[in-house]
Amino acid sequence: MWRIRYLISTLRDDEGIGVVEIILILVVLIGLVIIFKSQLTSLVQTIFEKITSESAGI
Repeated sequence: MWRIRYLISTLRDDEGIGVVEIILILVVLIGLVIIFKSQLTSLVQTIFEKITSESAGI
């Protein structure tokens, strides 16, 4: 019974993450992806090349 009360009180709690915080986090993440796009692309290509070369040996 106490678990149900705890769940209800947690759902009613107003200290959760708001929409503004989520939007700010997304903006920062998108900005980082735009800034480091070439490095990320190079890293992903290197990883896939290594996976391909290693899988040929199996």
